[in-house]
Amino acid sequence: MKKRLVSLLMVAALATSMVACGSATDTSSETTTEASATTEEQAYIEETLNLANNEEVTWSYDVDADAWTMSIVSAVAYPEIEDEQGVSVCVPGAYVTGIDTDGDGQADVTAADYTEAVHGSLVIDYEAEIVSSNGQVYTAATAPVIVNTGAAGYSSSTNTEAATTYAAEGYINMSCGNRGKNDTATDEDGNEYYTGDAPSCLVDQKNAIRFVKYNILLGNLPGSTDYFVSTGGSGGGAHATMVAATGNNSDFYDYEIEAGAVGVYQNEDGSYSTSVTIDGTTYEISDGVWGCMAYSSITSLYEADMALAFEYYMDNDYDFGTEFKEQLAAYLSEEYMEYINEQNLSVNEADVELDINGDGDMTDTISLSIEYDEDKYADTNGYGGTYVDFYLAEFVSNLQWYLDNLDYAEGWTWFDEDGNALSDEEVANMTSEDKAEAFIEGRYAKSSSGDGMRGGPGGTPDGAGPGGKMEGDPTGEAPTGKAPAEASADTEESDDRSFANDDVAANSAGDTMDVGTPDEGTTQSAGTTTDSANYSTYEEMLEAYQNDIAEIQAGDEYGNNIVDLYNPLNYIGDEDTDDATWVRILCGASEGDISMFNSLNLQIAMLSAGIDATIDWQWDGGHVPSEILGDSLSYYVDKMYGEYVDGAVSIEKAEAETQTENGDATEATGTDLSSWVDYSDISSVSFSLADAVSYRTNGASKTIPGFDVMDYGQEDYVFGDSDSDARHWSEKLLEVLEEHADVLSELFNSGN
Repeated sequence: MKKRLVSLLMVAALATSMVACGSATDTSSETTTEASATTEEQAYIEETLNLANNEEVTWSYDVDADAWTMSIVSAVAYPEIEDEQGVSVCVPGAYVTGIDTDGDGQADVTAADYTEAVHGSLVIDYEAEIVSSNGQVYTAATAPVIVNTGAAGYSSSTNTEAATTYAAEGYINMSCGNRGKNDTATDEDGNEYYTGDAPSCLVDQKNAIRFVKYNILLGNLPGSTDYFVSTGGSGGGAHATMVAATGNNSDFYDYEIEAGAVGVYQNEDGSYSTSVTIDGTTYEISDGVWGCMAYSSITSLYEADMALAFEYYMDNDYDFGTEFKEQLAAYLSEEYMEYINEQNLSVNEADVELDINGDGDMTDTISLSIEYDEDKYADTNGYGGTYVDFYLAEFVSNLQWYLDNLDYAEGWTWFDEDGNALSDEEVANMTSEDKAEAFIEGRYAKSSSGDGMRGGPGGTPDGAGPGGKMEGDPTGEAPTGKAPAEASADTEESDDRSFANDDVAANSAGDTMDVGTPDEGTTQSAGTTTDSANYSTYEEMLEAYQNDIAEIQAGDEYGNNIVDLYNPLNYIGDEDTDDATWVRILCGASEGDISMFNSLNLQIAMLSAGIDATIDWQWDGGHVPSEILGDSLSYYVDKMYGEYVDGAVSIEKAEAETQTENGDATEATGTDLSSWVDYSDISSVSFSLADAVSYRTNGASKTIPGFDVMDYGQEDYVFGDSDSDARHWSEKLLEVLEEHADVLSELFNSGN
């Protein structure tokens, strides 16, 4: 803020000098001064953020990746925390003739004679083409830009240089920092205050997008402003989704303007301008994206506690740990049923390629609702209806997809019914149906080295990119998604994205921070027998929720409810939003960090808004799963590019290579699903809703409530303020706590 004040004083002084001959009381002069100050501030921001004017930016060349990486620069004119509001990009070498060091437009340093980081500007070759690994063709003018969103656990992300990961695919890779919960800064008087609360994480990512688009328009960077793709995992996945869901919505402009973002300005009449003028041509700059690949997206928090409670409550045998939590889950489930039914949701079967009502076709529009009948739906605690039919159909289809794609498995060891490893010849002769049956019967061991299909959030190995990890899987092992009542763990077939530390999460720079990971035994973890360690009485706890939520409802400095700002469902399809063209959300089907209903609801909202929205619940997948069985981020981006860009190549998944050698495992480690999955027709497997929710609770890691937890947890911190690093925030949870206080107060911290 201090930097912005200094800059504004400079701008104001310049503007005042331009109208010094006017009277101090002359209204027209005052108006002119105000207008000039606004114009001059815009000019200052655009000059400051023009890479051609940056005296510190350098470029480094990686010969192995054939890629140029830009040093970290500020994405805004008035950074509050410089180390967290920067941006870097990595550019494929084919798009770069070299670096112009003296401003004459010629390449003075090329890849051939590069020795060390060099200051200067890119000389871009707009004629060069790159053919991706999937066969898509890109140039410096048409290349997608991959926006890696950090915000691990909704925390800050330190600026880090962009990785070379996607250079071979022809993409521009973009890395940006962001402020986040628990951040502090110092004001002009030397007083420390909390900052980084909602919507700071999201705003910093939006501002970085504006910066890169602006410099593409200036010719300082290659890439297409039309094809930005956000990606991240967990908290980063939430922000990748929110970037896609809130594109260019004016609710975020004030925060962007405060930071000095380019391409967003407030006019004298209070309206906003989101354009820049370059060489006499006006260009609109959006902070939104064309596409999104989100992994284990932890959003929307607004409905997360209800959804998780509902999903777990449908498992008749789930142990909530205490009577209070079980009763609270029952009440939250009722609340969730009302919440869903009030929205009059529907989905076209053709859009999701599912026969939801089981009539043998996919031509119907299904009205989605939850109903309660304790006799009719006794095996799911009384809950059923078309909404959960949709949920079940999604689960079944994801197992079917897994079975149908096992030919892409690499390095697996397959066994016969007697537990003997098959010969290489027998493996080479296995049909797709043979592999599917072996999988269901647990007659396999996955490759310990992975199947080679990378391309998850950021796609960068060894933590070089934004994993966006939040809590869950604290031991570093992914939930296995076994049959109900089975609990032993298998290893993931692909690269493990969990972090080694039990009580920390890592952001995009590899930094670690204590974020209240629900380790075993804490009041935040599943199975704990303590309701709260912070509050001795129900009344004390209730008062804390009431006071905190009242503060949030009163609004922030711009009058906004910050919880509402962080609810993507408020913005998808809104007339003030530039919707993304496509979104894909990939979750581990057995992860315990968020309910699968959250991604389901996002898909429903996006499809209703005309967005091409896909959700995948990866069988056996834990939190922030890697892409597997022939899928990858680059495959999906190339495929969407082929579908939506005129003249682009239509992309099909490559044929699987036949496995000709069996793996080297000595015994089968797969899970036998045959007792609860009907595979009499291997091309159309099935199982019950009760089985699905039991599968889900087997991977539970969070308590109830799991998000706005009794004792401040993880996501909570993003809803603090300048005086508090955390506050309670869930209106829905508070409604339940107040309405059922008579029953819940008797159970709270009772030890039962």
